Amino acid sequence: MANDPLAGNLLRVVPEQPVGADEPIRAVLAEYTRDFVMSVDKTLSEFLAAEVDTLTEIDAAMGSFAATARDCVLAGGKRVRPTFAYWGWRGAVGGDEPFTPVLPALATLELLHTFALVHDDVMDSSATRRGRPTAHVAVAAQHAAAGRSGDSGRFGEAVAVLIGDLCMVWADQLLARTALSPSRLLEVRRGYDQMRVETVAGQYLDILGEADPANWSVDRALRVARYKTASYTVQRPLLFGASLAGVDHDAPLIAAYTHYGLSVGEAFQLRDDLLGVYGDPTTTGKPAGDDLRTGKPTALLMLARELATPAQRRALDGADTRADAPEIARLAEVVVDTGAVDRIERMIDERVEDALAALAAVAVDETARTALVGLATTATHRRA
Repeated sequence: MANDPLAGNLLRVVPEQPVGADEPIRAVLAEYTRDFVMSVDKTLSEFLAAEVDTLTEIDAAMGSFAATARDCVLAGGKRVRPTFAYWGWRGAVGGDEPFTPVLPALATLELLHTFALVHDDVMDSSATRRGRPTAHVAVAAQHAAAGRSGDSGRFGEAVAVLIGDLCMVWADQLLARTALSPSRLLEVRRGYDQMRVETVAGQYLDILGEADPANWSVDRALRVARYKTASYTVQRPLLFGASLAGVDHDAPLIAAYTHYGLSVGEAFQLRDDLLGVYGDPTTTGKPAGDDLRTGKPTALLMLARELATPAQRRALDGADTRADAPEIARLAEVVVDTGAVDRIERMIDERVEDALAALAAVAVDETARTALVGLATTATHRRA
């Protein structure tokens, strides 16, 4: 896989495709992604096996705790962030450079992602993730089953915070194993640290929005999307990959990746907002309608309130955390009737168009360009 023959297949299907006919590209991209994900997962599995063994030597209970953290990392997921980082790197170095030396860095982003997910689930009191109980729910169940003293829910939340913290430390350790010069790794680390700061900033704004919805707006919701999602899902991973390749900060490729990353990242979050209300839980792995129950100020719901008639606004403002499925379905219809869903779909399409225009205007490896075009579509028109 060092020379990415599957990725090369992307180029062979491109000349045959009229504008908008991207199904063959998606098919080959999906095949490539499966192979790449296997490489990332193998790197993670080997690294985590050693870490779990080390912690087990401290105490058997520590081994169980570490195994729970490991399972959170390896429990499915599309490996979106390592994939964007890979193509950011490949776009700079070209098609012949083996990626094995930078694989630890690419896999690092999945550990960072797990840190964010586990903490986010605690903050949102989410019950499921990827079709399974969230970390704090699973640990609480273990606590109750063991007959331990104290509140099981509180114990689960405390342990989940530690699981997230451990994943953050593991990410630092794995990044340090990347086969780069110390000076290059230091430069990579600067961008990585900025990504983490922006993720925390976006998460804080997300929490603040839920506590102060009256002072929120569509613009602020998009700001949350920019920092909570776009930064660490698309933009910063792309720049992380470019940094791994040694691209200068002022290079045109950095500007293109920045523009592409923000646009696709925001579109990714806007799609997530739609899936949070209209997605199929069996596909998304998360319950639908929670945003409606809590009145979470996503761009979708803020826009619905802006466009709503007085009667529609009263219905949306009357949402209750105890609302049953029929009531949630009725509120979802109200959001559609305001025109907010159609507007969000247009916003997604506009951002994807902007991203592709930025990519088209810069010199980049053609295989990577083709993959990033495909990813812009698959990441923003997904069902999960």
